[in-house]
Amino acid sequence: MPSELLGPLAVVAAYLVFVWWLWREVGWVHWARTERPRSSEPDRSLPAPESVLFVCTHNSARSQMAEALLRRAAGGRFAVSSAGTAPTRLHPLAEQAMSERGISLASHRSKSLAEVGVQWDYVITVCDAAFEQCPDFSLKTCRLHWSVEDPAATPGEPAQRLEAFRRVRDELTLRIERWVADRQERS
Repeated sequence: MPSELLGPLAVVAAYLVFVWWLWREVGWVHWARTERPRSSEPDRSLPAPESVLFVCTHNSARSQMAEALLRRAAGGRFAVSSAGTAPTRLHPLAEQAMSERGISLASHRSKSLAEVGVQWDYVITVCDAAFEQCPDFSLKTCRLHWSVEDPAATPGEPAQRLEAFRRVRDELTLRIERWVADRQERS
C-alpha cells in the first residue's frame, strides 16, 4: 500500500470512529435532530421552590397540620416539611381535624430536626417551647415564630379536645393564607 494513502485513510478512520462514538453517546436520532437531546439533569432554568420547615415540640399536631395546609395553599411553590425538637407520634385528633377539610395526614410521621437538616429558606416555629429550643440554621434562613396553642394539652372530653384541634387548624389556615399572600406580593 503506498504511503501517500495512509494519511487520507487515517482521516477517514478517525471520522468513522467519531461518528460511531457520537451515535453511541447521544443516539443517531438525537444527533440528526436540530433540538438538544433531553438530559436527565434537572432543568436549572426554573427557580427551585423555596423551602419551609414548621417546627413544634413533638411534631404531632401543629407543625404537621401547618405542613399539610401550606402544601394545599401553595401547591408546588414551596418544598415543605415539619419536625420536632422532641418528636413523638402523629396525634389522631390532628388527623381527624384535617380530614374534615379533606386533607389526609396518613402519609405523615413525626421527624426530628436532625432528620430534616438545617438548610431551609424559612423555619417557622409554632410553639413557644420549640422556639426556645430550636437550633441555629444557616445564615440564609428566615426564622419566624407563630405562638399557637397546643391542642394536645387541652383537657376534657374527646369532643372538647377535637374542638381545640379544629381551632388550631383554622388559626393555622388563616396564618398560612396571609403568609402565602404576603410572599406573592413580594415576588
